[in-house]
Amino acid sequence: MSNIVYDYFGGLYINLTNKCPCACEFCIKNFTDGLGTADSLLLEREPSVEEVLDELKNWNIDSYDEVVFCGYGEPTERLDDLLSIARDIKAKHDVKIRINTIGLADLRYGRDTTPELEGVIDAVNVSMNEADSEHYEALCHPEYGADAYPAMLDYIKRLKKHVPHVTASVVRGSLSQDAINVCTDRAAELGIGFRVR
Repeated sequence: MSNIVYDYFGGLYINLTNKCPCACEFCIKNFTDGLGTADSLLLEREPSVEEVLDELKNWNIDSYDEVVFCGYGEPTERLDDLLSIARDIKAKHDVKIRINTIGLADLRYGRDTTPELEGVIDAVNVSMNEADSEHYEALCHPEYGADAYPAMLDYIKRLKKHVPHVTASVVRGSLSQDAINVCTDRAAELGIGFRVR
């Protein structure tokens, strides 16, 4: 399979799935089929763990600062496979591993998944995306409805116990400056990093 591993601004990215429990209005897949070196990140089927590991052999992983699980879907939709791939990478390479996520894995699996990341994942970027639940629902259309936003915040709190670097982010142009200010303050209260992307 092609386009399951791609270079994007000097990072090595892994595109595991196109599935996502949100339908964010600003999602990049609404505007383009590809990113970086991938002409298209749309998957006809999800790659197996073995296919991802075989594809990674075509890349000089040691030349990258980090490997990022992020494609055209929510990577934690395949959490077990993600962690299996990450462990394999860690066993062979001295490279940081990051997940870009919407932070709803615990709702997806009905359990606290954050301890499973400890010692395997170095950084997690959580898409906070809005300042409150009502606006989050309107912008991101989560299948979990009103439960999504508080669950995402709780996920961040638990992440801090198991992952060294946790950051929240919002997308420039998708919310007001006042909302960005609220999100900035909320990230500071949670004791995590924050960025506008």
